[in-house]
Amino acid sequence: MKIYLGSDHAGFELKEKLKSYLTQLGHEIEDKGAFKLDPEDDYPDFIRPVAEAVAARPESRGIVIGFGGQGEAITANRVKGVRAIVYYGEPQAVSQTGSKREDKARDVILLSREDNNANVLALAAGFVSSEEAEKIVMRWLETPFSGEPRHRRRIDKIDT
Repeated sequence: MKIYLGSDHAGFELKEKLKSYLTQLGHEIEDKGAFKLDPEDDYPDFIRPVAEAVAARPESRGIVIGFGGQGEAITANRVKGVRAIVYYGEPQAVSQTGSKREDKARDVILLSREDNNANVLALAAGFVSSEEAEKIVMRWLETPFSGEPRHRRRIDKIDT
């Protein structure tokens, strides 16, 4: 799979680790920067190119990394066709009474792919270890979009 990576200084170390990890797994990686550790860099300079690349190549995915992940997701979501989500740690299990998901732990990574067909994952390097990031990235990459009509309809509404 083609995967675009981008980070600022706060995510630089994690990006480099993930780049190596994903390459070892056989993925085609394109790094959009940062290419060196510079505490004065600005995340939009590296995140927007990732989002634009993913939007231009719908079968690809993007992983963007910053300290908290929020600004990175906001930046990516400004590009039409991008659906970025933030991951900053395992959520608490929540029961939804009356739902088909009752008594099932809600997994934001699985839901982001199955329901929302998220194509950019924003990781919070300030909250996630490299080991956890590898596990999450693998789960996110391996989870397919469900393709259910209601989810397609909702995504179409987002993209118009």
